[in-house]
Amino acid sequence: MARNFIGVVTGLVVWLAIAVVAGLVMRETWPAYANVADAMTFTLPMMIARLSIGVFATVTTGFVTACITQPALVRLIPGLILLIVFIPEHVTLWDKLPIWYHLSFLLSLVPLTYVGNSIAREAIHQRSVSSTP
Repeated sequence: MARNFIGVVTGLVVWLAIAVVAGLVMRETWPAYANVADAMTFTLPMMIARLSIGVFATVTTGFVTACITQPALVRLIPGLILLIVFIPEHVTLWDKLPIWYHLSFLLSLVPLTYVGNSIAREAIHQRSVSSTP
């Protein structure tokens, strides 16, 4: 039980760390992005960059969680928590971004967590197969 809790929390911390660091890097290296970030008046490339960060963070979260936890259902909890947390956030931002952006982000959280889980399970399986004499 503790391992499952630690796995979920670790996965969420990884998501947050990736999102925060990537957001800071984008602000520091992309002046046009930094100029519009607070107003959230992003161009298409900016929205795609933000969604790409979300994809990477979510897949990585699934991977990390699967490496720590055992039950398959527990491995999806970070994606469900992210969805629950971000639905109200996106409702408040609904008029600032196009609907495809909101739906792409929100509807991908659980499936991308699953993808990360699958990658981790395959890596773990391959490691166990290759280490078996």
